[in-house]
Amino acid sequence: MATEKDTTVIADERDDANAELPKPAKVTLAHRLYTGQISYDFVAHRRRWYIISAIALVASLLAVIINGLNMGIEFRGGVDFQAPVQVTAQTVPEVRDAVASLGLAGQDDVTVTTMGDNKVRVQTKPLTPDEVVQVKKAISGAVGIQPDDVTYTQIGASWGQQITTKALIALGVFLTLVMLLIWIYFRDFKMSIAAIIALVHDLVITVGVYALIGFTVTPATMIGVLTILGYSLYDTVVVFDKIRENTKDILNSDRTYSQAANAAVNQVLVRSLNTTIIGVLPVAALLFTGWFVLGTGPLKDLGLALFVGMIAGAYSSIFIATPLLAQLRERDADMTEHREHLERKRARAEVRANAQSKTKTGPARGAATKTVAVELDAVTDAEVATPGLVDAKAIQQAARQQRARQPRSKRKH
Repeated sequence: MATEKDTTVIADERDDANAELPKPAKVTLAHRLYTGQISYDFVAHRRRWYIISAIALVASLLAVIINGLNMGIEFRGGVDFQAPVQVTAQTVPEVRDAVASLGLAGQDDVTVTTMGDNKVRVQTKPLTPDEVVQVKKAISGAVGIQPDDVTYTQIGASWGQQITTKALIALGVFLTLVMLLIWIYFRDFKMSIAAIIALVHDLVITVGVYALIGFTVTPATMIGVLTILGYSLYDTVVVFDKIRENTKDILNSDRTYSQAANAAVNQVLVRSLNTTIIGVLPVAALLFTGWFVLGTGPLKDLGLALFVGMIAGAYSSIFIATPLLAQLRERDADMTEHREHLERKRARAEVRANAQSKTKTGPARGAATKTVAVELDAVTDAEVATPGLVDAKAIQQAARQQRARQPRSKRKH
């Protein structure tokens, strides 16, 4: 007869059996990409990315050639006027209309901005002394002050040329140092080439967008351009570091360099996208404020350079730098030999699989065939020094299949 204690134990076991099993942890997209459960072959479709980039680069170059760059006063020279005034919503349009009413030749793109809430700034092309006096009177009349209270500064074109020359020198030094640094860090000069090509790709597209939209190129623009070089380089180095990890012992693996590089891109894809989105969001707010709220000024110029450059940098690190690096490395002699070795190995495996599938024999014969297949698997991958001879160690690793011997008492005498 079951006791009360036994009944309690049985009830507890039933409760445990009916209890819901813990749900397995949800696998995220980033985890599935990192482990290779899902992936996209970025490297194999490199021609597609090259065509897209080529179209963007040609369009950018045409925009620069046809439209040209709208250089700011710091680069082309001109006159900078500043007047103290209590800034209101009507200050900028009133000052602009006053200067435009003078009808000065070549002054169609007069720039009027505010500096805080107590000063207005007007920038024009180079003027004669008489034209300077006229502009001062127009500004003073628009804001209600004396002409002598309006200050001005003449900026020569030679100063702008010096800035441009120094900026180009700084850019060249930066690219050279980056190439050397990547070469030293990764011990691979082809990585330096791929990274520099990606940087130039980002620069050309950013400059092309400026020419296409017509934004003014100012010192703030140059600051933004130099900043995006850092962002683009960061994304590229992150991907290259993962590629180096995946290809550390590539000659002893069953993957080609392109396959290992593509796996690296998929593993860092979510990280790169998250980094880009987090960086682009505040830059987009900066661009919106400078373009739609303030209308003009350094915020707009800086925001556009950062916005375009960061997006182009994220694109180039995944779709340009990595496929280009894989293409360059696959041309090396060791990578070519490794790829051919894998192809021969794959072909032998397919022949063996086809031979096994076509074998139609009885159960006993099937068991014997299975034993032979196990031995062939162990021997095929062995390195054969002399044709026709097989290393004894490789054969010993295969499972031995022998008939079990009967006990002595049951044997027939």
